[in-house]
Amino acid sequence: MTAPVPDPMKGIRGVFAATLVLEAIVVLLALLVLPKFGGGATPLGVGVILGIAVLMIVGSGLQRRSWGLKFALVLQALTIVAGFVFVTALGVMGIVFALVFGGLILMRRDVAQKMARGELPSQQG
Repeated sequence: MTAPVPDPMKGIRGVFAATLVLEAIVVLLALLVLPKFGGGATPLGVGVILGIAVLMIVGSGLQRRSWGLKFALVLQALTIVAGFVFVTALGVMGIVFALVFGGLILMRRDVAQKMARGELPSQQG
């Protein structure tokens, strides 16, 4: 009996999920600077930031779904927009995390191409 072949995309989805959790932490840290910059420390500003962080944590659990990555990318756009409305630093971090997701998507594409060609180490032998 042979061992099941590991799914490399499962690991990549795990990286997407972990990145969303890290981003949720960063978004929550924006609450610390919210009162110091502009008029963002309103109930609306706090609510939006908390909502985005909660959606990111929920989104991390949704990465196993076929639409999970799209959901994460929508959250990136939402973070950028909310950042420029409430706290500019949050918008900058949204851009940074959007770039991270871009790099992860390129990595995912590379793995998929190698998988299609049968070049992954788990496919050898």
